[in-house]
Amino acid sequence: MQSLRQAVCVIVHDEEAGKVACVHYANDSWSTVPAWTVPGGKVDEGERLDQAAARELLEESGLTVDPSELRLVHTIQVKAGWDGQGPFLLSVFAATSWQGELTNAEPDKHLDVLWMDADALPGPMFPTSHAALTAYLAGDKRGFSTYGWGASEDLRALVGA
Repeated sequence: MQSLRQAVCVIVHDEEAGKVACVHYANDSWSTVPAWTVPGGKVDEGERLDQAAARELLEESGLTVDPSELRLVHTIQVKAGWDGQGPFLLSVFAATSWQGELTNAEPDKHLDVLWMDADALPGPMFPTSHAALTAYLAGDKRGFSTYGWGASEDLRALVGA
């Protein structure tokens, strides 16, 4: 039996400026062209989700958050992962306070890391990132969505491609 893999991401929201931190990822298996996403990645075995989210945020963007201040805002159940290795569960956290300056901390993986207007998200964007950002910014109370479970969901999730 295959265990469910865990991934995390962090929506860093500058509410006063109306901006969110976005990462411009180089070519990836989910997109044949560079695509936008929010900082995040895989959870290491035995790692707490909030600590993994804070670690990934720092590794990708240079921003530091206290894991205890992250708020879980959405969960996405993905049927087929970016790497072809099966399903994963994406826990989406939000941060409205942080330390440090937004920087491209992994230039070997990312083309850029920028503050983007929350009301004009860039495209193309990873479908899970778009779904998470859209739900969060709309104040979605359900807190759960899926990706890859049906053609209509997949079409709604793809934007700007």
